[in-house]
This record gives sequence, C-alpha cells and structure tokens, in this order.
Amino acid sequence: MHTTTPPRGTKRGAVRLTRRGRIALITIGAVAAVAAVAVPLLLPDDHEEVRPRTLTIPEGWRASQVYEAVDAALHVSKGTTRKAVDSAGLKLPGDAGGNPEGYLFPATYPIGSRSTPASVLSYMVDTANKRFSGGHITAGADRNAVNVYQTVTIASMIEAEAGSKEEMGKVARVIYNRLDRGMPLQMDSTINYALNRSTLKTTARDTKLNSPYNTYARMGLPPTPIGNPGEAAMRAATNPTPGDWLYFVTVKPGDTRFTANYEEQQRNVAEFNRNQ
Repeated sequence: MHTTTPPRGTKRGAVRLTRRGRIALITIGAVAAVAAVAVPLLLPDDHEEVRPRTLTIPEGWRASQVYEAVDAALHVSKGTTRKAVDSAGLKLPGDAGGNPEGYLFPATYPIGSRSTPASVLSYMVDTANKRFSGGHITAGADRNAVNVYQTVTIASMIEAEAGSKEEMGKVARVIYNRLDRGMPLQMDSTINYALNRSTLKTTARDTKLNSPYNTYARMGLPPTPIGNPGEAAMRAATNPTPGDWLYFVTVKPGDTRFTANYEEQQRNVAEFNRNQ
C-alpha cells in the first residue's frame, strides 16, 4: 500500500493508493516454496550420525521473525539470537552497518546438535552473499544505477508489495520510475516495517511518522532492506519489466492494475474502496 503522488505539475489529491502489504507471519513448520540450502552439520563428539531437524525461513520474513524462529529451533531463550548478531562476525556489506536485514537468505536449513545462533546466522548471510554476488546481479544493479545493497533493498520492497511473482517485475518498474522522476516511493510496506506490524491499511497519521522508513515523507530508498527477499524478487529488482507505470493498486485479489495516468489510478482506487 502506498499513497499516490501525481507527477510533477499535477496537484496532489487526497486519494490514497491502497496497496496490498504482505509480510506473511508463517509458523516455523510452514511449508515454503524456497530452495533448500545444504548447511553442513556439526556432529556430536562420538560422531554418531544424527537425523537433522530443519528450519525454514520463508521469503519476505523480517530479521526479527528470523531471530525468533532460530531461538525456537535451537531451544534457546527468546532474544538469544538477536543478541548474537553483534558477536557473530557476519560478513555483511559495509552499507549494512552491521544490520543483517535483507541478508538472512530465505531457505530451508538443517539444524545440527552443535548449531548455535551465531553459526546459523552466519550460514544465512554466507548463502545470501553467494546468491547476491553473481555477475547477473552486479550487472543488473549497474544497469539500474544502484549498488547491490540498494538492489537488495528494492527487492525487499518488491517482496512485500507484489501480490504474486508475476507482478514483481512491474512493481520493480514502478519503484525505478518513481526514483527516476524524483517522486517519493510512498510504500506502505516501509511504514509497516518501521512500526513492526503487517496491515492492509495505512492512515493519514501513519504517513506523518517520523522515521527514515517513511517513504511518504522522505525521498529515495529506505536506509535498509525491510525484509529478506527471495530469488524471484531479486530477479525483478535487477530486470524490471519495461513500462512507464507510476502507480498500482490491487482492486481485488488477482486484479492488480498498473498505470502511468493519475486520473486512471484514482478511478482504480475508487473501485478498490467500493469492493471493501
């Protein structure tokens, strides 16, 4: 969800672009369509083979959700994994400032008897670095005049905003078109991140939030990713669908409309409101 901003020269109206914000709160054992990552297991001292447990991190989960999932999988006290971040020696890009958001790669990880919060987080970050270091990623970032960390940030918004993988390329194009035109992104997903919530509705008061993640009030990208994107969102971020779209709204499930015309967008939003 985000509020529409008309192109420069057009008077901004009061109509909000209601977007589908989705950060799925999936339980630890949920089945997720993610690629399995082979995480080497550390065996106990007697080297007796142990049947591994697994930890599934779905696409789009925030770091806070990952920390809670690791705590539960390793049967440690709540908050232990979050506290381990600073001492884990995570190999994060300099732009991250030590914050692993966006680099806890969504996948299914085996958990061994010697797994620790630090070792699990390290594997996730190492996996992300491998997936994000390919030539197609760096080339795509160069084409779009952003760096890899900014590409991950864009992919995290795509993951949160797109209603389906088929829409991801168009959502990516809207983001780049708005950046190119000097328009605020106005993504409700970034406000939801700042408020640590997931909701389909954003109020006018929310859009006045004093936060660097308020993409209504602040220009450009948020300072960090707002979740951990999967490979489909990264592909969209590096190869956005060609188009001139500036707006999108999910009028009803399965019917997301993209347009470059502000008046058409207002009509689409009005139809969405009638469907509520």
